[in-house]
Amino acid sequence: MARSNPVRIAIPELRIDAPVGRVGLDDKGNVAVPPVDDRNLAAWYEGSPPPGANGTSVVVGHVDVKAGPAVFYDLGTLDKGDTIRVTREDGTTAVFTIYGIQVFRKKGFPVERVYGGTGHPELRIITCGGTYNKKQGYTGNVVVFARLTKHA
Repeated sequence: MARSNPVRIAIPELRIDAPVGRVGLDDKGNVAVPPVDDRNLAAWYEGSPPPGANGTSVVVGHVDVKAGPAVFYDLGTLDKGDTIRVTREDGTTAVFTIYGIQVFRKKGFPVERVYGGTGHPELRIITCGGTYNKKQGYTGNVVVFARLTKHA
């Protein structure tokens, strides 16, 4: 698919249909997260290819915020074979099929495995996961691995 930025993400199995904003890197050099005041907002990391283009595209979102569950609250309940639909600025839709879901500890996070390039269009959706404590937050990240399987 030609390069075109994402505007919405839908995950039918979770009844998610959310707008997609943009994020860059935070002051520590990590992928930033969307603002906490819009818990339904997902965000595409602009340092990655847009979904549907060749390479590994990254979309992030909160699992929860102080007000309650957020856009990717149930992300870890998805199964292999479930689909993700990304609507793009040019009106096309990139459809991805999940082939893996894992929880990684934040300490020792496998950066290359998650963000590394591929020879074809792939998508990673990332949210917080693992155990939670008030001092340090979540101990891990849920990562969904998906491949482009259709476009319209």
